[in-house]
Amino acid sequence: MSNTKSKSDLVDSVAAKSGLTKADSAKAVDAVLASVVETLQAGDALNIIGFGKFESQHKPASKGRNPSTGAEIDIAARNAPKFSAGKALKDALNK
Repeated sequence: MSNTKSKSDLVDSVAAKSGLTKADSAKAVDAVLASVVETLQAGDALNIIGFGKFESQHKPASKGRNPSTGAEIDIAARNAPKFSAGKALKDALNK
């Protein structure tokens, strides 16, 4: 299994591939991530053809159990991010 990459590794990769400075690459990466979050907060989906689809999925309130005590707890309703990989991404991973 490979190592986990960090955001700074992503910034370095964007800088190397685009010819931008690391500072400009960091701004670009931050802008893309902020745009994804804003889109999901608005209740919209973001579809990047070939890469994948980001969407927000509503999870209704439910009951759960505390694993330590076995006591029943209430789990609040929430919105959770969901990502579905596109065909091109799946194919790239299986070459």
